Amino acid sequence: MILPFTAGVGVRAVDDPAAPSAPQCAASAMEDAPRINPLSALRGQQSARQIRIEQRVVVRIAPQPPAARQNMLAQLPQRAIAPRFEEARKEKCVPLEGIAGVQTGSGNRLVLFLRDQRMISVNLEKSCRARDFYSGFYVEKNKDGRLCVDRDKLQSRTGMRCEVEAMRQLVEVRE
Repeated sequence: MILPFTAGVGVRAVDDPAAPSAPQCAASAMEDAPRINPLSALRGQQSARQIRIEQRVVVRIAPQPPAARQNMLAQLPQRAIAPRFEEARKEKCVPLEGIAGVQTGSGNRLVLFLRDQRMISVNLEKSCRARDFYSGFYVEKNKDGRLCVDRDKLQSRTGMRCEVEAMRQLVEVRE
């Protein structure tokens, strides 16, 4: 049988009946130590300690897979000419839960595909390039749960942060 052995602790010579046992030594040491009340020690400190808990939710919008884009376009009426879209109504905010995917456009534009089959063109600030967002983007979720113009910044997976400057809905032009 293996027993833990610490030199000098709890060891008493068998021949020496006058030596105190380990529990008696520990009890006498505790009586000699001054008693400290934890609450009075806390109150006596000069600086107040505070804990601040913050919650932060970041939403990732992934690029729309090519097959899904084709399915969305397949639902449009078939014609010999590819559908043409124009920017129409100006949008101020879009619900984050409604965004199904994103695709890069030309210059500093992104195209958001919404779950309700709408498409929104997003203009980023001039110093940003849409191709930096080829693999989607992150956006910090606000209390209202919406992506808004002149308020929210999109962050690419490479670290680029760009503010949303304008949003417009894309509508199909019927000729």
